[in-house]
Amino acid sequence: MNQKDIIAMNLKELKRLKVIQEVINKRISQKMAADILALSQRQIRRLTKRVGLEGERGIIHQSRGRPSNHKLPARLKTKVIDSYKKKYPDFGPTLAAEKLLEIDKIKISKETLRGWLIKEGLWMKQRKSRPHRHWRPRCECFGQMVQMDGSHHDWLESRGPGLVFMCYIDDATSSTFGRFYNYEGTFPAMDSFKRYIKRYGLPQAVYVDKHTTYKSTRKQTTEEQLENKEVMSQFERALDELGVNVIHANSPQAKGRVERVFRTFQDRLVKEMRIKKIKTKDEANKFLGGYLSIHNRRFSLLPQNKTNLHRSIPKDIELNQIFSKRTKVALRNDFTIRYNKRLYQIISMPKGLRTRAVFVEERLNNNMYISHNGFNLRYKQIDIKPPKPRGPFKPRRLYIPPKDHPWRRFRLPGSVNNCQQKEEALAGVL
Repeated sequence: MNQKDIIAMNLKELKRLKVIQEVINKRISQKMAADILALSQRQIRRLTKRVGLEGERGIIHQSRGRPSNHKLPARLKTKVIDSYKKKYPDFGPTLAAEKLLEIDKIKISKETLRGWLIKEGLWMKQRKSRPHRHWRPRCECFGQMVQMDGSHHDWLESRGPGLVFMCYIDDATSSTFGRFYNYEGTFPAMDSFKRYIKRYGLPQAVYVDKHTTYKSTRKQTTEEQLENKEVMSQFERALDELGVNVIHANSPQAKGRVERVFRTFQDRLVKEMRIKKIKTKDEANKFLGGYLSIHNRRFSLLPQNKTNLHRSIPKDIELNQIFSKRTKVALRNDFTIRYNKRLYQIISMPKGLRTRAVFVEERLNNNMYISHNGFNLRYKQIDIKPPKPRGPFKPRRLYIPPKDHPWRRFRLPGSVNNCQQKEEALAGVL
């Protein structure tokens, strides 16, 4: 038997051949064959004619073994692989395809690139695990709830200082807002939220984790227990004054939307800033403004309800006063307070003031205010605390107990009178 006489067929073609042979032998009709193979009667007639002329080989598709008409040139594949190795060695296929089009002007499908990279051993198939979670539907309206968190990551890849990305993502639309800071704390959280509400307005609720910035770990004081006041962090207190509800997540998966967008940013944003050679926090924040606009145009969704639930900021609210660290400090009798290991003197006080405490406000612009009942008080810092006045040194007079003192009458069995020994010793000294 010659090699040419060997016909390779798959199971689908073998099944078709059996049915077509039954049609040729007139054991079944063309209509019944069409129903069995889920083909049209016209296709059955074509297959019957081809098998009748060419034999069993006629059932095989005519394109078998031929290159596709849409196959890309081999030199293009070589050029793409070389560019990937030199410029984008750790880029994913999707992002690499975007950069090849944007920078190298090479248009290629991300799936085609993925296949090439897998064959070259430059990329591996990634299978995502599917842990069981309780599904929560998206909010219906824009501004109904915003998820917020901070991401600690090497955003500048050792080209600059370590940064934290404070991110906000709307639950209904996935619209994203963010800014880079040196650390995750009260002031970065307040400053980023202030910038968010100036752009979009006040949301109905903010969904955060139980980081100490967002949820206080302090225990209730006796006064708070009597008044049934909940212990709040400075961030919670500020949002409470603005009428924004704070919801705390019990696990990172509960606020999965912001966690997933962090993975996207840690992959794509890091590489975008690498291409732009960004080295400082200011450069990163400047680049972030334009990048987020492009990101939102591509990844944001339309809400189920077109109503915007963001509220405008009331005109009579002083945001600088709200977004501050507000601490209650005891007022001494000499109208001084101690705060952060420093001493401050209140210069002017309202008449008839009999308060025992005042409030110290540290604001985002690093200014400090001391207030009482909403009125700012004038103060100055005391650099050196004056020493207490002391009189002339007087030596302490030595006390000698009298002869009838109980000490003289006290004796232990078999011991010598200690008082008598002390008196003799003192007499020798004096």
